[in-house]
Amino acid sequence: MSDIVDSQIAEGAAPDAPKLTMKDFKSDQEVRWCPGCGDYAILSTVQSFLPSLGIPRENICFVSGIGCSSRFPYYLTTYGMHSIHGRAPTIATGLSTSRNDLSVWVVTGDGDALSIGGNHLIHAIRRNVNLKILLFNNRIYGLTKGQYSPTSELGKITKSTPMGSLDYPFNPLSLALGAEATFVARTIDTDRKHMTSVLEAAAKHEGTAIVEIYQNCNIFNDNAFDLLKNPETKGDEVIDLKQGEPIVFGTEGEHCVVRDEFGGLEVAKTAEVNQAEIVVHDAHLPTTAHAFSLTRLSDPETLHHTPIGVLRSVERPSYNRLMNDQMERASEKPADLQALLAGTDTWDV
Repeated sequence: MSDIVDSQIAEGAAPDAPKLTMKDFKSDQEVRWCPGCGDYAILSTVQSFLPSLGIPRENICFVSGIGCSSRFPYYLTTYGMHSIHGRAPTIATGLSTSRNDLSVWVVTGDGDALSIGGNHLIHAIRRNVNLKILLFNNRIYGLTKGQYSPTSELGKITKSTPMGSLDYPFNPLSLALGAEATFVARTIDTDRKHMTSVLEAAAKHEGTAIVEIYQNCNIFNDNAFDLLKNPETKGDEVIDLKQGEPIVFGTEGEHCVVRDEFGGLEVAKTAEVNQAEIVVHDAHLPTTAHAFSLTRLSDPETLHHTPIGVLRSVERPSYNRLMNDQMERASEKPADLQALLAGTDTWDV
């Protein structure tokens, strides 16, 4: 984030500032999602998390695009904007770079962010603008009643693909890492504790932090993430990443992650490998190779062996910081408006 917002988070609320609670971040608007929608759980978690930032509500802004998730700003007592389809990162970029005192968050969905908004998303990420992007991924278009989305699995039968989708799905975190994202994480709507820890890490990060949140649409794509939530299966399917620890998972720790013959990562049986072969998770590695390989572990169809947690978190000057430094240098030079208007590329006609 900016120096101002960073210091606000580090120091907490000023001594004379009123202590905010979850209730302070609940608006008086009726929450209008389908009963059982995963958005309710995400909203509740965000509302309970925001007071911990120690930032006044007037210094927080949520910008959304178009979609079910994009109703988010109405339900928070921060500033917010329900903007244009796919363009939330663009609008948020202008806000963040012009107001260093703000904590700016983007709320978007898999359709909003990765279809019409794909170009805007990747450029916000590559610039490393001070934005926290929450990408709700339910693998379907919910607002427009159940068409396949850029993250829907191959062969998905929907209203717009009655014979099955022919499109290979995006892996949002692979895409983000391809754009050199400095912070990449994934969490699940029903895991409040895990989501809170991921949000805390994202809030402290300078630059663009993108958090993919698996979110159930119980009307048009129910149980899309059941494998990762069902108590009988999640132990063997969810890879909960912890910084500095060997990547071991399973109900009894029977699975682990090792390097394959090509230098990537693969899942193996813990009992069948040497302990030294088990990969230790390090989100702070300078290159994207480790984090990218983690994103490729899960099967795009079934989500078999899905990593959650912070995959990458590295330091790189934010676009905001670089822009402010450039403006300071420019202000030290005497301005010559006439010379600027005349320029050097002139012609006599």
